[in-house]
Order: sequence, then structure tokens, then C-alpha cells
Amino acid sequence: MTLSIWVVVAALACLGQKLIGYFMPSEALENPRVAETAAGVTVGLLAALVMTQTFASGSSLTLDARVASLVVAVVALWLRAPFIVVVLLGAVTAALLRLAGLAA
Repeated sequence: MTLSIWVVVAALACLGQKLIGYFMPSEALENPRVAETAAGVTVGLLAALVMTQTFASGSSLTLDARVASLVVAVVALWLRAPFIVVVLLGAVTAALLRLAGLAA
């Protein structure tokens, strides 16, 4: 199959999944287990994305400025810094390390 067919199939699958959500009865969505599961899936996917983007480079494990940036961001979150400060501290950490040549 060509790439354009796969794109159309994926788009239709996404549309179908979204439509299923609209047709779900409200009683099912108000169930506390559904809300708890949805929240858990969201957190799990976000954590997986952060770990993949931090430690992976292609198909190999990489330890570079991104790791130090993540550590600084975690410490800033632990100290309850505002989110924009967390993002800026992480970005500045990575930029300074790369500028200094300590981490690629």
C-alpha cells in the first residue's frame, strides 16, 4: 500500500475513535473508574514521551545535555517553581552545557 492510503486509513481510524467518544452514554463517562483510568493513561503517555525524548537518540541510549536539563527541571518542579520558570531553566541548562561543549 502507498503512504497516502495509510494516511487516509489512520485519519479514518482517528475519526472513528473520536465518534465513539461522542456516542458513549454520559453515565459511562461519569463513572469514577473511567476518569481515573483516563488520567492514568495521560500521565503514563506523557512520562513515556519525556523519557523517550530525553534518553533516546535514534535507536540508541544517549546521555547528553537533555538529561541535565531534565534534572534541573525536576528540581525546579520539586521546589514548586512556576511552569514557565521550569521550562526556561531546563532550556538554559541545555544551552549552557552545549555552549561549554560538556554535552553534545
